[in-house]
Amino acid sequence: MSINVQFFASLRETIGRQQLALDYTSPMTVQTVWSQATGEQSMPDNTLCAINMEYVKPDASVQDGDEVAFFPPVTGG
Repeated sequence: MSINVQFFASLRETIGRQQLALDYTSPMTVQTVWSQATGEQSMPDNTLCAINMEYVKPDASVQDGDEVAFFPPVTGG
């Protein structure tokens, strides 16, 4: 039972990895996944989070087998 965690763009550089698998323990939220994946680093306030390619808030519940992704905010011009 595991969760696939992905980090994109500058977060990948900050965390030092692109992806990892975490053991699933119930209950888990996106915030819990972040904490376990980063060694308790604080999540930047403007971080975008997704479960299975759908944007969610950090308090969203995560299930076994989910993919959780973290992105810096997207800007454009």
